[in-house]
Amino acid sequence: MRNLFSLLILAILSFVSPAMAETISGTASVIDGDTVEIHGRRIRLNAMDAIESRQRCTLPDGKSWNCGRDASFALADKIGRSPLSCSVVDIDRYGRAVAICRLRGEDVGGWMVENGWAVAYRRYGTQYVAAEDRARKARRGIWASRFVMPWDWRRGVR
Repeated sequence: MRNLFSLLILAILSFVSPAMAETISGTASVIDGDTVEIHGRRIRLNAMDAIESRQRCTLPDGKSWNCGRDASFALADKIGRSPLSCSVVDIDRYGRAVAICRLRGEDVGGWMVENGWAVAYRRYGTQYVAAEDRARKARRGIWASRFVMPWDWRRGVR
């Protein structure tokens, strides 16, 4: 019975990608509101999608603002020069690590969504849906304006 259990564990572990067990740690450079770079490796924050760097939002008074740039700045200000610890969960089609990154134990992807600088990317996970709802209700960040969802903006909806 013990041998059967051992074989079962080995079979399960053989399906787990080595990248998914990886942790990348160090000082991060912010590429945009949902991507950082540590030691030359690009890391996409898991299950959230930030407004694109060149994307603009419209305030209720009709004024346009560079919400994408501000989302990137918000992440950069949050991280500063403090080290991140990123637990890789996948590799995306561009070869980037997809990870949950933590700053002193706090999930920075969750922080971005909670503060209205990103939205929950339900296609890849639902862990930030409640944070998005709170940000929307409080009209934080992008939720204080009209905007196009980042996945639509990338497809050319402007």
